[in-house]
Amino acid sequence: MNSPKTVLLALGSNLGDRLGYLQNALDQIHENIGWVREVSGIYETPAWGFEGNSFFNACTKIETRLDAQQILKNLQAIENELGRERNNSGVYQNRVIDLDLLIFEDEIIQVENLQIPHPGIPDRKFVLLPLQDIAAKEIHPVIKKSYRDLLADTSDTSEINKVSEKLNIPGKKYNFPGCNYIAVEGNIGAGKTSFSTMVSEDFNAKLILERFKDNPFLPKFYEDKDRYAFSLEMSFLADRYQQLSDDLAQYDLFKDFIISDYDVFKSLIFARITLHEDEYSLYHKLFHLMYKELVKPELYIYLYQNTDRLLQNIKKRGRNYEQNIQPEYLIEINKSYLNFIKSQSNMKVQIIDISDLDFVANRQDYLKLLAEIDKAVN
Repeated sequence: MNSPKTVLLALGSNLGDRLGYLQNALDQIHENIGWVREVSGIYETPAWGFEGNSFFNACTKIETRLDAQQILKNLQAIENELGRERNNSGVYQNRVIDLDLLIFEDEIIQVENLQIPHPGIPDRKFVLLPLQDIAAKEIHPVIKKSYRDLLADTSDTSEINKVSEKLNIPGKKYNFPGCNYIAVEGNIGAGKTSFSTMVSEDFNAKLILERFKDNPFLPKFYEDKDRYAFSLEMSFLADRYQQLSDDLAQYDLFKDFIISDYDVFKSLIFARITLHEDEYSLYHKLFHLMYKELVKPELYIYLYQNTDRLLQNIKKRGRNYEQNIQPEYLIEINKSYLNFIKSQSNMKVQIIDISDLDFVANRQDYLKLLAEIDKAVN
């Protein structure tokens, strides 16, 4: 899964409802490409390179997990959706919408269909003026000057005026910081770590990830469950208790809330499945002595995936010790989680069926999932 990249885009329109086309394009960028973080003012500009109607031009700063080619493909799809007509002559013409990828982080890309940074930036005042609104001090990756300095140096003397109309930053303002602590749970392979990571990156949350990779008993357990079940569950319980005790006690002034890809109660859920009765009785007593000392999540999210999707995800991520997990084991884990959830009367719980969603690969699925959670928070 890719981490978010900062990208600068240019938007222009000189036909029909120019403001409407820019806003529609911005809305679709949010739906299909990434978070719109900043939007410049709108500048009315004479047609550049041909005789035509004056343009409304703007720039936007977004964060996206797509690569540069995927962004280009999506921008062209948005242009087509909004009715842009293209010609193959290479001659500039009037257009309802024109979307350009200007900057992709600090990367320099030179391929047949894409040049990054966009080569026209230094010579186009209608790009540099809106860039000054959102990235004045940022440095051009090749020229090594700020966009403010490039504007001062440009040879473009076009008469450009800022208009009173404004573009709205699209997308719902999610209120996840309304909860100080959110726990995301799910079966093995449900996607809880991916989702928690994405939310933490997108909404400035402190991220707590379970340290399962460091547990030496886990591979042994999948080879011989009877022999290593108690050692595994005690090891997990001790580590989860220590991690949550430490991380939840350390408030981060620079983060808005905390999100974790597990809740400590999973220890009891898995122990009930894996341990013999006498072992579980002892484990149960120890667990509740530790559990009462921990901060409880204000929102508990359970990501439900059907068994076939879970097995596909487990195979895809390729952890050797998980490859022999049987469907019956996953079904039993899911039943145990649901029984636990039913017993919780003092915890806000949200169960979301994501069996038909791919929130990592499909941004619209991710937005649907966020909307479902937002209902629970608000």
